[in-house]
Amino acid sequence: MRLVLDTAVMVAAIRSNAGASRWLLRAALERRRGLILLVSVPLLIEYEAVMTRAEHLDASGLRLDEVGVLLDAVAAVAEPVRLAYLWRPVLPDVNDDMVLEAAMNGRADGIVTFNRRDFRAVAQQFGVSVMLPGEAVECLEKRS
Repeated sequence: MRLVLDTAVMVAAIRSNAGASRWLLRAALERRRGLILLVSVPLLIEYEAVMTRAEHLDASGLRLDEVGVLLDAVAAVAEPVRLAYLWRPVLPDVNDDMVLEAAMNGRADGIVTFNRRDFRAVAQQFGVSVMLPGEAVECLEKRS
């Protein structure tokens, strides 16, 4: 399953040792359950900018360099998405447009986000699933 993780899902993955967001990140890093993580350069930069904020570092117990190592690992296992076409502006938050662009250019099966409301109309328009982290985990568990 080809998925794009919204930045908030990545933040949730580092802030909590349990939960679906952490499960998805670990599955992607371990290349299991048929999960193919899709990332673009702008999305990786967004991940870094948000995940290295002081409040997220404090809550996660990670140091700045450890987040860098984690994101290097994500970049190493993820399928890079070249942005051949940009859809802007489509969503209320320009950072969400980066998620949509990675999904569409990478032929994603789904976008994993906590922000289903803003993505719902786009999902119908572009034909990509929008799911909560727990729903993505359920889909991946059913597939294996």
